[in-house]
Amino acid sequence: MEEHQPRNAFDIPKTFYFVSGNVHTGSRGPMRYRIEPADGQMKAEIWWEDVCYEIARDKGCIKAEASFPVSDEGFEQMLLYLEKEYETG
Repeated sequence: MEEHQPRNAFDIPKTFYFVSGNVHTGSRGPMRYRIEPADGQMKAEIWWEDVCYEIARDKGCIKAEASFPVSDEGFEQMLLYLEKEYETG
């Protein structure tokens, strides 16, 4: 049986995860991110504090956000966006 594992630099599940309405949070180094599907879009939010999303949101720590279509192309665009934010963060 083949194991289903994300295989990208941010270890984010593939598009179907978001089509199903799931929210994903994660980190890479000091960067924290949250991806939430809504209205056919994946909204990615980024912060650099070592706190959970709810605290980052309430304290105004969200430093960047962008939305991408819930599609394979949108997923690839989102990965490029996260990589750019990580490199320039």
